[in-house]
Amino acid sequence: MYKILVVDDEERIRELIGKYAKFEGHSVEFATDGMEAVEKCRVNTYDVIIMDIMMPNLDGFSACREIRKKSDVPILMLSARGEEYDKINGFELGVDDYVVKPFSPKELMLRVEAIMKRSQKSENVPDADIYKSRGLEVNFTARRVYVDGTEVNLSPKEYDLLFYMIKNKDIALTREKLINKVWGYDFFGGDRTLDTHIKLLRKSLGPYASYIATLRGVGYRYNDD
Repeated sequence: MYKILVVDDEERIRELIGKYAKFEGHSVEFATDGMEAVEKCRVNTYDVIIMDIMMPNLDGFSACREIRKKSDVPILMLSARGEEYDKINGFELGVDDYVVKPFSPKELMLRVEAIMKRSQKSENVPDADIYKSRGLEVNFTARRVYVDGTEVNLSPKEYDLLFYMIKNKDIALTREKLINKVWGYDFFGGDRTLDTHIKLLRKSLGPYASYIATLRGVGYRYNDD
């Protein structure tokens, strides 16, 4: 059973999600806008947050940004729009999944379950705790990445993706394999989610973005030579 915070300014949406979540055995709390969600997260802990983007007082993106300052709680964003910009913005803030309205409540609960399974998996620590290549340094156990001496902050999935690719250096990794290994076999997204995260990861790596090579028609390969 998970403790879920549902954040949406539409009462109908809150009631719909709450009904299905409780049916699955979860406990549910509600917030009507981003400001209330931030306040609730300051005094309570949640297993997962389902949050709308377009809300009064404080929108979902801004609320996510504030919550991420204190917590890595998994966040699933809801939106009436499906533009790539919104998804990129959400992933940059560390959002774990993105669902476009109208949605199936059953699928939403399956996505919540998939998020929780991924977040609960124990991380595989490589033989070497620290990886270095020129000005890029990755501390696996501390989940910290430095580019030319400056720490860069990645989203949870960007960390997982980079760690997996480094541990499989010089190996051609298909899109399917990367999605299965990083997101899990029960992930509902597709290639565009992976490509978006690769784009964001390259941006974060700056001068070392070329370490991630695109293999047309196949996927990607990490190579620091």
